[in-house]
Amino acid sequence: MSGSMEAQVLPDNEATPCCNAVTGELLGHSPLHTTEELKEAIAAGRQAQATWAALPVKERVRRMMPVREYMMANLDELAETVARDVGKTRIDALVSEIVPAMMALTYYCGKAKGFLKPRGMMPGNIFFANKWSKIHRVPFGVIGIISPWNYPFSIPFSEVVMGLLAGNAVVLKTASETQAVGLALEECLEAADLPKGLFSFINMPGRVAGDAFLESGVDKLFFTGSVPVGKILMAKAAETLTPVSLELGGNDAMLVCEDADLHRAVNGAVWAGLQNAGQSCGGVERIYVHAAVYEPFMKILKTKVEKLRVGYDRNHTTDVGAIATSRQLETVKRHVDDALAKGAVIYAQSKSPKDPMEGHFYPPTVLTEVTHDMLVMAEETFGPVLGVMKVASMDDAIILANDSDLGLTGSVWTKKGKKGAALARRIMAGAVTVNDHLMSHGLAETPWGGFKESGIGRSHGAIGFAEMTESQVVVRDVLPFVKKNLWWHPFSPRVYATIKGVAQALYAPTWKGRAKGLGKVLMGFPRMFMK
Repeated sequence: MSGSMEAQVLPDNEATPCCNAVTGELLGHSPLHTTEELKEAIAAGRQAQATWAALPVKERVRRMMPVREYMMANLDELAETVARDVGKTRIDALVSEIVPAMMALTYYCGKAKGFLKPRGMMPGNIFFANKWSKIHRVPFGVIGIISPWNYPFSIPFSEVVMGLLAGNAVVLKTASETQAVGLALEECLEAADLPKGLFSFINMPGRVAGDAFLESGVDKLFFTGSVPVGKILMAKAAETLTPVSLELGGNDAMLVCEDADLHRAVNGAVWAGLQNAGQSCGGVERIYVHAAVYEPFMKILKTKVEKLRVGYDRNHTTDVGAIATSRQLETVKRHVDDALAKGAVIYAQSKSPKDPMEGHFYPPTVLTEVTHDMLVMAEETFGPVLGVMKVASMDDAIILANDSDLGLTGSVWTKKGKKGAALARRIMAGAVTVNDHLMSHGLAETPWGGFKESGIGRSHGAIGFAEMTESQVVVRDVLPFVKKNLWWHPFSPRVYATIKGVAQALYAPTWKGRAKGLGKVLMGFPRMFMK
């Protein structure tokens, strides 16, 4: 990588310092932008977008593919940048951010032409057989993306790629805490052959960015973040009817059936709940275990959690990294303290790092004797904490899993595939997996998004790609010699009888009634050929 971030040396009031999330080491600076500069970026994007959208999809794909080659050539540097900026391990960065991003780019480049291909529609009624319709996908124009700090590369990357391939200009703002990753993503996009101004990276404080994007005229806004902020943005967008797509987090449930493979279930819970220090909106937070396997499940879970190695990743022998911010660390502590005060018990906990340095570390923790009046079970903790409850049946587990205002993801663990799929359908969440959890965000073909207060809209897959465009239907009358439709002026008793005849011909309860209706239609048919 070129290292342009390190070259930025600007006064603090004109730039955001980029620091190692664990050591506090200054890595560089990211220039701050004003609202006026955001407006200029949107205007430049709008000008470039017209030329870009006019290109054949195949050409847009060709110009985007060099990004993958650049990423492959800088794989280690990208993983290192993500790890330093967020505090996660480099393996976490590689497996959940960089490699899935390359997979997504490849998938969307391969599918873009098909996703955007106009689709003809068969006439829905014999009386409209002369009306032929075709649906076109039209880019919005300028897409705004505001992305979070927990997955600062992979979350915005797919949205940026889909937005560009769909024919839009894109303006991206990443979290203030992860500007080094944002700058690295910008460098990746520079490898693409894009018109000047089509993609812009903007650095603005989060407290002003939402209003600034909406007031500056983006044609659609994609936001990933908290529920309260998402609601504020949605209300603001309503003033101009700007469409929004919101991914607002989760408090996700894992259901362990009596016939589950317990070792796989425990391994899945440890990874999906504790990797990235638990800072995954779609990660495991609540576990409901059937009473028949509760004791052996918990025994295995205790062994696995207590062996986890927490600390700063130096040689790929660290399992769990740091909490990204002091603010988030305080939230995790508050949730655990609340649970303990209400009767919860720490069943298992890893050791704290021997050398915590200046990072915000929290040992992976398993809580039992939890109830739904505790914050760890009722809200999104967003840290390395698992709350586990014993259930008498999977019906009870479903009721508890759905007892939440959030519904992003969930999982079912069983050796019986049909049973798992049936239970999965009963979980009120947007993405549910059987014998796995969280990883569907890395499957480019699967839509990502939630029910209830987890947000609106979807990203990823064909459904997510469609979010980057508006549908436009073009209807053609293929009988040019017909002068007027049956229902056009001038009105008369004959017109009324003809339209009534259409209804009778289609829907009368008897064949005799339908034939009578058809006769009325034929009587009125000649007026279609009159001037």
